[in-house]
Amino acid sequence: MREDRQLIVITHLSQLITLVTGFGSLLVPLIIWATQKERVYQMDTHGKNIINFQLSLIVYFIICFPLILLFGLGILGFIILGIVAVVWPIINAVKASNGETPTYPLSFSFIS
Repeated sequence: MREDRQLIVITHLSQLITLVTGFGSLLVPLIIWATQKERVYQMDTHGKNIINFQLSLIVYFIICFPLILLFGLGILGFIILGIVAVVWPIINAVKASNGETPTYPLSFSFIS
């Protein structure tokens, strides 16, 4: 196994591809993780954290849809989730470049 911090940082930042293409924040990190988890040291841990975070965001977005009818709370939820979806991958990419194992807030453990 080799250590490749750059690839791990790219995996964290690949979540931001949605800002450019409109989709792919789950798909791109999933492909990188699935193909490199056996080859790159700590890729498995980082990949699982990223996939759990992206799946959790999807669940939270689905929960926000019916909340739109409840005094517009869903819209506030969408705004907060949008900010979290942009800020945390950047913060965790910086942590990963420093050799730390970052965690994502409010993530469910779909993959352990």
